[in-house]
Amino acid sequence: MTSRQSCDVKSEYQNIVRMEYQMNSGYFYAMLSRMKYINRWGLMRNTKNENLSEHSLETAFIAHALGIINNEVFHGSVNAEHLAVLAMYHDVTEIITGDMPTPVKYYSEQIRRAYGEVEDIAGRELLTAIPEELRSRYEEPLLESSWSEEDYRFVKAADKLSAWLKCIEERKMGNTDFCDAERTIQNELVKMQLPEADYFCKHFIPAYTETIDRSGNATMNGE
Repeated sequence: MTSRQSCDVKSEYQNIVRMEYQMNSGYFYAMLSRMKYINRWGLMRNTKNENLSEHSLETAFIAHALGIINNEVFHGSVNAEHLAVLAMYHDVTEIITGDMPTPVKYYSEQIRRAYGEVEDIAGRELLTAIPEELRSRYEEPLLESSWSEEDYRFVKAADKLSAWLKCIEERKMGNTDFCDAERTIQNELVKMQLPEADYFCKHFIPAYTETIDRSGNATMNGE
């Protein structure tokens, strides 16, 4: 895709967003409720579909954990609750844009940059669905471009960890379609060099490979 074509695609997408999503004030949470209808991993064969609501909540759980690990293990000062809120809203623009498959989104820097601008436009459109007197409190969660670099790293790591957990779940069900994705995500997490993510992987990821019965027996038997 040439630079000119990328600009044309971005402009067309921007026009569609503006045309179809001039929202009325008060519709914000009604729109959020539709996240459960948006399935992720559209190019993959899933044994169980994962929707955007499920992913967002899991990412918020993990982001909160990473913040706590930063504070309690590495003696940092990250606001864990703030990370949880950012993670909770990190994909809400997909209510408008839909879930773009990762291989497409990151095919080139031009596409990634254009899609990022479209996400920003979608976030601003969602802001119009919030009463004006409340709007300023939602700007940071909805506009990723306003996040600090540190907050972005933590939420991105939580997002990747949630994706890894989905791969583990599919692999446990005998679905090999996610094996390459799992390896890619593991490599990306290593490259992030985030100690909090490494700690989470060491202490929490192994339990996801076990059954619920195993977790209870291990506690009762003192194993």
